[in-house]
Amino acid sequence: MKALSLFSGGLDSILAVKLIEEQGIDVVGIVFETPFFPPKKAVQSAQNIGLAIKIVDITDSLLKIVLSPKHGYGRGLNPCIDCHILMLKTAGDMLKKEGADFIISGEVLGQRPMSQNLRSLSTVTHDSGFKELILRPLSAKRLPESLPEKEGWVVRERLLGISGRSRKPQIELARKFGVKDYPSPAGGCLLTDEVFSRRIKDLISFNPNFSRREIELLKWGRHFRISERAKIVVGRNQKENEAITSLRAEGDTVLIFEEIPGPTVLVTGEPSPEELEVVASIAVSYSDADLNQAVAACLTRDSESRTIIARGREKHDFHHYMI
Repeated sequence: MKALSLFSGGLDSILAVKLIEEQGIDVVGIVFETPFFPPKKAVQSAQNIGLAIKIVDITDSLLKIVLSPKHGYGRGLNPCIDCHILMLKTAGDMLKKEGADFIISGEVLGQRPMSQNLRSLSTVTHDSGFKELILRPLSAKRLPESLPEKEGWVVRERLLGISGRSRKPQIELARKFGVKDYPSPAGGCLLTDEVFSRRIKDLISFNPNFSRREIELLKWGRHFRISERAKIVVGRNQKENEAITSLRAEGDTVLIFEEIPGPTVLVTGEPSPEELEVVASIAVSYSDADLNQAVAACLTRDSESRTIIARGREKHDFHHYMI
């Protein structure tokens, strides 16, 4: 008997694996990768507990969902219900190829009020297309019996009935299993982050056919929407300056300072000459230049370069541009 586990690397997914392995069932972790939740944490957790994993990139499918989720968003731009449906469907489609019999998930009834209440879990299970084959070991005794329980593949009495937001039962179970290294329960999906959500909403509004490169840019620097035609990303330190430079694409404009320490600024779109003046002023304002000091900035687009002289202003003068 073999199970595929939706494995995030968090404590709940670790314990779900342990509960099923305890019953003599082989488990393979399915680690999902997107720009919004990289697999690093899950890979490390899998190594810690000796779990074999498969990394599956679901970016293309998830981006379509982010644009128009059937079941709506959470507090940010996180389509949690639709995302979990996608993950379970993807895992279900892998069952035959992996020689597995059913799917497990570390979801806990009531832990997240919106996406893990009974109605949401039922919706996710039904819409995945693999309703009978989905088992949630941590809350199984509070949920309808799955096929693995009905058929005796797993012993239901050895599963749990955890519910609610308290972490005490999981922490105690971790002690029982000797699990010491696990990440904090802080959300790992960027779509739940308020600032990142604003940025991706802006991206969708002005460019619904965005690329992965543009998503990566959202993770770095300060973002300013100068106009419908142009947006800029302003680096906050050397690491961000380097990251922004590495994400430059054909047609982008890059602004740097040669005589004073300051940010690298990436301009996307088609800014007007007047808008480039604004860009340069913002860049100077976030440099080490004194207020109102005239500074030369180098603007480069593809193979063309030119110098522009700008003065800094109070940063609050630009807050209406900030995303």
